[in-house]
Amino acid sequence: MQKRIYKTLQRIASFNYKNDTELFKKVIGELVKDEKVKVYGGRVWKLCKENKSYKILFQTGKVRRIKKDFELSLNENYELFSRIEEERTITSTEINKELLSKGIFKYSASGFGRKIKIDDKTYYEYLLALSTDNVNNEFLSILNIVSTLLTQKIKEKELSEKTDDLLNDLDKAQKLQQSLLPEHEYYFHDYCIYGITIPAKTLGGDFFDYLKIGEGENRLGIAVGDAASKGLDAAAEAMYISGAIRMASYFQIKISALMSRLNNLINQIFSDDRFTTLFYGEISEDTKGLFLYANAGHNSPYLLKNKKKIVELSSTGPLLGPAPHSKYETDSVYFDPGDILVIYSDGIVEAANDKFHFFGEARFKKLIRKFADMPPKMMALSILEEVEKFTTLKGKYQDDATLVIIKRKEKNETKR
Repeated sequence: MQKRIYKTLQRIASFNYKNDTELFKKVIGELVKDEKVKVYGGRVWKLCKENKSYKILFQTGKVRRIKKDFELSLNENYELFSRIEEERTITSTEINKELLSKGIFKYSASGFGRKIKIDDKTYYEYLLALSTDNVNNEFLSILNIVSTLLTQKIKEKELSEKTDDLLNDLDKAQKLQQSLLPEHEYYFHDYCIYGITIPAKTLGGDFFDYLKIGEGENRLGIAVGDAASKGLDAAAEAMYISGAIRMASYFQIKISALMSRLNNLINQIFSDDRFTTLFYGEISEDTKGLFLYANAGHNSPYLLKNKKKIVELSSTGPLLGPAPHSKYETDSVYFDPGDILVIYSDGIVEAANDKFHFFGEARFKKLIRKFADMPPKMMALSILEEVEKFTTLKGKYQDDATLVIIKRKEKNETKR
């Protein structure tokens, strides 16, 4: 659900608005209307540097209204200010008397926008508080997504106002990015792997890699990631993360620990409008076909069993970047001989035709079954050809498109 919400809100936020407030109202209003999210209202507070306080910018939905002149003073001993600067998104018990009088006994809040320094302390330009009866990890992840998206749009607007073109060395950057990608086709024990990525622009935020684990090389890691947005920023983030994963592969770090460390690195190094989805798994010499994996908010890969049944490998943790100290679990499946795992990015299922209908997951699953008898390379290229036929918007993908296909050889096949 996290990725769906991000894509929905991103589409809404892509329109031109008179000002930032109108953008915030539209995005949060859409969230309130989404019945699956179960948010019934929200407030946005704006930092007032002169008064050293936060003032209500607007309130929406079914929430009790706070007076427009009400201020949260930065001089108060208020837990919110110190925790939100450190953790970004928090939930806690309300202590402010005015807010308690409005029936606000608990709150979930997230900081977004620029970070502003006042008296040697750093504060977010805006605070977002959403009202729900369902405060859980999924809800906090959604809150992180909204604040990340709004920060991203604020910075994009500032960037467009300051410069006409920041992409002067695209040719060199593109060659560098391509040089970091592995060979498309790869063989490892009983497995054949083929990966390909097609950037929407000259530079892309999608990446994939094959990683020999440790000195014995009896395990192989497969990583597929998607850095939010497109262009230079996304490409820089993708290259950094790909490099960090390569470094980690030498030390044989457990998968859950790897994901947690990557999350904290992205949170510390990149700005608040950046995040990445990542699927990482490991195959080995194990004769039973054990496959260990973790999924940080990436599209659920499809494991085709016996050329019929498709098993989805769902998220085992949140997106990488927005919230430090997030937890990631490791899950597992087994490759039987002939089984195929298809890992992909948004550019496949969200390729659109001239009526803006998406290629979609159902059509994608049909192609996986249809081309299951092909080697991974032919299977991947055949799928991409079908996607391109479907897409009529100048014959190009609207988002970076990546496919990595892993197939365990069938019993009657000979090793390469």
